[in-house]
Amino acid sequence: MSKDPFKTRLEIAKKKVLKRDLETKNTKPSTIGTAFKLSTELISAVAVGTIIGFILDKTFGTKPWLIIIFFFVGVVAGITNVIKSAKKMQK
Repeated sequence: MSKDPFKTRLEIAKKKVLKRDLETKNTKPSTIGTAFKLSTELISAVAVGTIIGFILDKTFGTKPWLIIIFFFVGVVAGITNVIKSAKKMQK
């Protein structure tokens, strides 16, 4: 008995996908891409913290204290994100 043509084509497609997945896992991301990712994580955390501080300062009338506090919270969060991402990339 011969195999069903659909099953044969499905097996061939699965093998191709597995081969392609193995090839893409072995390639490393470019250096510029990695640098862009890490810098974006740091800058976005600082920007979000500063914006939240600005909004809260405007709401409560406590300028510039909450901007300063949330700026530093953003810096700490950004550095933490960069460290986590760097550790993940090393694995």
